[in-house]
Amino acid sequence: MRDAATPHPYADPLAFGQRMQILRTRRGLSRPVLAGLLGRSPSWVKQVETGVIKTPSLSVILRIAELLRVRDLADLTGDQSMPADLFTGPGHPLLPEVQAAVNAYPVRSDREAPTAAHLRHRLDRAWASRHCSPNHRKVVGGLLPGLIRDAQLAVRQADSSAERRARQAILSEVYSLTQFFVAYQPDAALLWRVAERGMVAAQESEDPRAIGVAAWLTVQAHRDAGHYEAADTVNRDTIRHLEPLLPDGDDRVRAIAGALQFEAGYTAARWGESGTAWGWWEKARAAAQTLPASYYDPVTSFSRAVMSAHAVTVAVELRAGGESVRQAAAADAHTIPSRPRRARHRIEEARGYHLDGQPDVALATLAKAHEAAPETITYNGYARRIVLEETESKSPERRRRASDLAVKLGVLAA
Repeated sequence: MRDAATPHPYADPLAFGQRMQILRTRRGLSRPVLAGLLGRSPSWVKQVETGVIKTPSLSVILRIAELLRVRDLADLTGDQSMPADLFTGPGHPLLPEVQAAVNAYPVRSDREAPTAAHLRHRLDRAWASRHCSPNHRKVVGGLLPGLIRDAQLAVRQADSSAERRARQAILSEVYSLTQFFVAYQPDAALLWRVAERGMVAAQESEDPRAIGVAAWLTVQAHRDAGHYEAADTVNRDTIRHLEPLLPDGDDRVRAIAGALQFEAGYTAARWGESGTAWGWWEKARAAAQTLPASYYDPVTSFSRAVMSAHAVTVAVELRAGGESVRQAAAADAHTIPSRPRRARHRIEEARGYHLDGQPDVALATLAKAHEAAPETITYNGYARRIVLEETESKSPERRRRASDLAVKLGVLAA
């Protein structure tokens, strides 16, 4: 229930600075932290919030929107005539079918559920298809409705507690795949419903790998919603749960523990805590080194190959442009076998170049991301923000290139 003493950030006639202050407070960011992430002084932030400095330039507004996780630009500016969804991509044509499968409440069925081995085979093929397809949401969206229904049915028809736990682990992973499809689409309630069901199924399974994966995705959902403390709590609690199991754990368990260590660093970087962020990255890198060189986690992408990409992300989230570019130069995107993950890495590189004042390189790198996996960049808020900003560039050639890419991403009409 909203505190009557707290003004609603979208109520008129609040000025830009007032909206910014309310949204900053709700994200739990102090003025010095926001100022540091923006590369400005705390006094500058205060002057904007108090109205001494009026509405900043579009490029600064977009950076503020990114840091405050504002999904619609109009929520920050107050200008409802030009809404821009920054962190929510378009609704995929297959979203209604996936929604129907998730929202259904099946209480009985006259058919026999597929075996756990059959479900495992289908799920493995779905992950493989996701990693090799440029339009992975289309592929996964077509497979999910049947997988969801069959995995739910398999749990209900389990003959023993051990069989039920094993099937719950598979169901949890089906929900994990579903969360990848639903993320950044215009149905936040569905995303949280999927995340929570995945966590419940994982806990029922008592499988450490399933528990870790569900936590990994829950951490991301909290962080993307701006709930950094909740993300950090889930993350650290799950790491503590897995730590005693690591000496005897298999590669899949060690990999999810390493993935969670990186996520802890990612959250710390969002908070602007450089030492903590890089400390967790080092722990994750050490975990990756315990895995075979050829290992690549089908859910988290955690591997030796992805650690250099993770270093770019940490530097970018710390708003360190120069360090981001250095890490990008050291990384090799071609070692990442997954097309959507490779595209995500290209987007992180583009963010680094943009932070470093190299917008032309950033746009060229985003073009590479689009080539690797169009559906990844189309649903990525950071990419959309950079492209939208560069459509206002003073350089005619850069403006043209940005506009062409914006049309491909659906940010601008053709």
